Amino acid sequence: MDVITLASRKGGAGKSTLTAQLAAHAHTLSRRVLIIDADPQGSLSLWHARRAGGLPRLVTPERGIERAIAFAMVEGTDVVFIDTAPTMWVVVQEAIRAATLVVIPARPGFFDLAAVQETVKTARERNKPYAVALNACPVKRDDKEAPLVAQSRADLEARQIPVWSGQISQRAGFQSTLAAGASASEIGPQTAAGHEIAGLWSAIERSLAAINAAQFTPDRPANEAGAVMGERAA
Repeated sequence: MDVITLASRKGGAGKSTLTAQLAAHAHTLSRRVLIIDADPQGSLSLWHARRAGGLPRLVTPERGIERAIAFAMVEGTDVVFIDTAPTMWVVVQEAIRAATLVVIPARPGFFDLAAVQETVKTARERNKPYAVALNACPVKRDDKEAPLVAQSRADLEARQIPVWSGQISQRAGFQSTLAAGASASEIGPQTAAGHEIAGLWSAIERSLAAINAAQFTPDRPANEAGAVMGERAA
């Protein structure tokens, strides 16, 4: 079972949006998915309440994240997604400690990139593989990144922080599908939004496969051998 924790100290980076979109996408691929809404704001719980059928399953960790993960493993869950609050409080550190992979959403720009540092520090201290996903980016023109996105990517790479080679753009489709209790992959899998989420999920799956194949252990450096989704093929 894989655990994907979405974490960032910066509010508005897109943790809840990406958690919902990715979890719903994995569900469409017949993965057995559990979402843990560890953000007291409860955005994911609000989205989930609008979904017909109640899948993928969602729980809140009143009795601890580790307990929720233990039950998920017993139940045969394939992937657990954990949404976290924009802090580095104990519950967020617990979510990072439980992760197979930490995904750090960040908008391009100075404030979000500065906030990435604290999350990266926490992941490194716990020897957890991590990568940044650039989110809410200006839409590409002629398949070229906006200068701000390219600059942000270069800044992260200069700090040796793995970053997904794609981007999640600022698209109304992400918010409108969530408001309907759905996701881009369910309502418009062939739309630009649907393709971007599918691309991010494919990169995450490749990273998880590399991490698991390497049998990642706490005494090995996080992100060893480029296993995490900064590879340019993502």
